[in-house]
Parts: sequence; C-alpha cells; structure tokens
Amino acid sequence: MLKSLFHWKVLVNLLVAAAVFVGVVWLTFRWLEVHTNHGKEIAVPNVMNRSVHDAIKILDDSGLEYEVDSFKYDPKYRPFQVLQIYPSAGSRVKDGRTIVMKVNPRTYAQVSVPDVLDRYKGLAFRQLEQVGLKVGDTIFEPSIQRDAVLRLLYNGTTLKPGALLPRFSTIDLVIGAGPRRNITVPNVVGLTVQEAKAIISQNLFEVGLVEHEDGGGDESDIVYYQDPAPGDVRDQGMQMDIWASKKTPAEMGGKISQLNSIYRIKIDMSAPVYMDDGPVYSEPEPRRREPTTESPRPTVPAETTPKVEPTKPATETKSKPAETKPAETKPATPKTSTPKTEEKPKARKVVVE
Repeated sequence: MLKSLFHWKVLVNLLVAAAVFVGVVWLTFRWLEVHTNHGKEIAVPNVMNRSVHDAIKILDDSGLEYEVDSFKYDPKYRPFQVLQIYPSAGSRVKDGRTIVMKVNPRTYAQVSVPDVLDRYKGLAFRQLEQVGLKVGDTIFEPSIQRDAVLRLLYNGTTLKPGALLPRFSTIDLVIGAGPRRNITVPNVVGLTVQEAKAIISQNLFEVGLVEHEDGGGDESDIVYYQDPAPGDVRDQGMQMDIWASKKTPAEMGGKISQLNSIYRIKIDMSAPVYMDDGPVYSEPEPRRREPTTESPRPTVPAETTPKVEPTKPATETKSKPAETKPAETKPATPKTSTPKTEEKPKARKVVVE
C-alpha cells in the first residue's frame, strides 16, 4: 500500500497538479492588476463650493464618474452649490470611481398640503406646521361652522388638499366666524330653480326641500311658492323650501292657497288669551326682628282737688276773697255802700269756714 503511494508516477502527477494550480493563481492576480489598473490611482479633485456644472466638468476631465444628490436647502449658500463630496477631496481612487456630490437645491423641497378642511383651527395649525408650512393671515367669514377651516389660500388662489408647495411656504386660512343673525329672507318667487338656488346661497341660507309639480327635477321650472316667506327674518344656515312648476305663479293660485293654509297660519291676536296655571304658593320670607328700645313713659301730674274742711257752726257764713298782692300801701278808707268795681283775679283756692 505504502509502496504504491510513493510510486514515481504518483509523484509526477502531484507535481504537475501543483504547477498548474500556481499558474492559475498567478494568472488570476495578473489579470486583476490589469483589469483594475493596480498602481494607477487618481486624486479626487477639490470641487467644494463650486457650482454643480463646473464640478461635473472637472470630474469628467479626471476620468471619474459622478452622482448628484440634492441636499437640505440652506439659504446661506447659492443654489446648486456643491456642499459635500464623497470620497473627500485629495483621496486616491481608481479611474472610473463614482464621486457622490451633495448639492444645495434651488429652493426648499416640496411638501404635500394636508387635508385640514372642516377641522378646528388649532388642529389645522399644528398639522400645517408639522409638514413645514407656515400659517399667514386668518380670514374670518360668516359660517355656521364656527372656528372651522373653510378654505386654504396660497397667493390668493384656493388650494386643494394634496397640492405640492415648497417647504416653509405661507398659507392663508379662511375660518368660520359663526352664523349671522337676523337675515332678511330673499324673494325667489318667479325665478327659475337654478336662479333661486344661487340667490339662496348668496344670502347665506341653505336649500331645503325642492318640490316640482310634475315630480321631475328640471331646474328651469318657475318657483311659485317658498317657505319662509319673503321678508321674514332668519339666522344664517336656515333651510329654505321652494315649490316649482312649469306654470307661472298666477296660474298656481289654488296650490298657493293650499300651501298658505299650511305654512301661513294666522293667529288672531285681538282676542285676549287667558292662561290659568293655578295658584302658585311661595314660601314667605322670614321677617327680621329688629331690636326695639323702650322709651320712658311721660309722667302725668296728679290732679289737684280743693281741700274741703269740715263746717263749723257759726252765725254768719262769709266767703273769704282770694288773696291778691297789693300794688302799694294806702290808708284805710271807710267802706261805702257802693264798693268800687274792680276786675277780679282768678281764684286759686276756695276755703269755706
């Protein structure tokens, strides 16, 4: 067994196989050197801060490939200015290597306008700012949708959701300010249905029931009746119902009278209306007791009654005249039969002896 292994023919085959293997490996590396231009490297030229057109021309002259990639827009640099390159300037690369250039675009990248119609204004502001759009003027317009976004405007033109705009563009918003009050109802009798709908919309009302006499939907029919009546006062957003026919309103007198009996009910206000809701009991409020101060009672002096002394037996009964204060002292004069009449003073006390 071992003798056959070390036979000279086996050794010759092994040597031939090793020579063939070495030859194949050498030829492979040689072919790679020729194919890849081994040892022939090119320095990457410096094209930083140049325009993209100049950079492309320089790379073509150097035998290098290029790839242009739009970078984030920076207003501090010129449009189409080369801001970055990879590999960096001065690097040694092979002929035909692709150089990637980051270029400042002409303006900001375009973004899609989000759908914020009929949404609350605060939510609309946040969604627009999230995609990179700015909110400019807010224009308030009468509408039953208070604080809701009605329209989007860009440079005075109405925008639709999904439109593409440059990043950081300014958009104006039309926002509902709430319904208007006490609007006079317009008169649309005698107009076509199409004209009546336009008038109703212009006056901030909504088109309600549209009933055609023939049951069709021809908008050229003439309106012969409407509800509410012309001249009535309603709030914005209220519905207006209209009835239309091929005939003129003068020819629809019977139908108008029938509708008046339904929608124009008159109430006789001349007769008094009594409404008895029954007695209403209301709990009396508690009275507030105020402190009273007792005033002293006036003292009434006791009546003086004349003192009556017991009578004594006497021969004469004389009445003592009331004492008077003499004006002056005079000598006594004899009494005469006719005494002088003088004014008697008021008696204060009578004493009976």
